[in-house]
Amino acid sequence: MPVSNKDLDKIATLARLNLSEDARQKYTAQLNQILGYVKKLDEVDTNGVEPLIHSHDQVNVLRDDLPAESLPTEKALENAPLKDEKYFRVPKVVSR
Repeated sequence: MPVSNKDLDKIATLARLNLSEDARQKYTAQLNQILGYVKKLDEVDTNGVEPLIHSHDQVNVLRDDLPAESLPTEKALENAPLKDEKYFRVPKVVSR
């Protein structure tokens, strides 16, 4: 299905583009050319091919979430540029 002027107008509106007549003709031709390349995928025989979620079969390998001792407060605050007893001090980012 080729891209029409109406389609290009909608795309330009969504992208907030103001296109000159030359640009409209150029982009219509380019979009139709791109869609022609994509249409070639219809020629590929995909019978018996399992759909893929990813192009590779890697699986996330995560460690088990096991309970452990927490980092001591003193150790956590050791390299903090600003601290107040047992808390990190940060610049105020919210105003009233």
